[in-house]
Amino acid sequence: MKKHSLVFMLFAIVPGIPRVFGQDRVATIKAEVLSAFVWGEDSPSGAVSSNIRDPLTGNAIHKLSYGGIEISSRLGFEAVGGGERGTFLNYTTTIVNKTDTTLSVRYGGISVDGRPASPLWTVPPGRKLNKKERKSKPDVVELEKMHCFTSGFLSSDNLFSADTTSRVLSVAPGTALRVSSVIRDPREYHPLRCSVEGCFPTGMIRYHLTVNTQDFVFPWSGQSAIYCGK
Repeated sequence: MKKHSLVFMLFAIVPGIPRVFGQDRVATIKAEVLSAFVWGEDSPSGAVSSNIRDPLTGNAIHKLSYGGIEISSRLGFEAVGGGERGTFLNYTTTIVNKTDTTLSVRYGGISVDGRPASPLWTVPPGRKLNKKERKSKPDVVELEKMHCFTSGFLSSDNLFSADTTSRVLSVAPGTALRVSSVIRDPREYHPLRCSVEGCFPTGMIRYHLTVNTQDFVFPWSGQSAIYCGK
């Protein structure tokens, strides 16, 4: 999908508002449409999707490649714990730069069954929250209490959290970068479905990152999420 420019012609003048333009002039609005590559929907411009397996665990990894950029995605989940109800959903993404220029990586967004969700506030290992902080920030998680982080499934080195969504990460040529993020499932009812094979989130989780000016979108079915709790 290539970048396009859409030009909208405004012919109507709202009654009661004086005309600012001459009779023969037409106002134009120019809007930029960003390119987006979606895993599973290969584009004629060269984006290629693939599904591989982790050689150690056998878990699914979604990979999306375009123009020397390779992005691998994994989705995980675990129970909130601490006597609270709910589920943490998380993703970890590896960006490999095979180009000769530095890439910029920005937070995109995430939704669950179409419901947008915001990254949680995170507390790095070794730091404790006091009662005042817990009260002012209810959507906060201590990384040392999340097994998905302590097990190494998620990386805390590069993390998009509530206070770092505007952060811009760089990937130098010939290097790779791994970034993670975690949310609380925004749904109130039936977030998990259990069977003899185990319990998994229901619905569809969809997230994206922006690399340079292009969005790389990864849709995941909840049943494909990896349980990284304990």
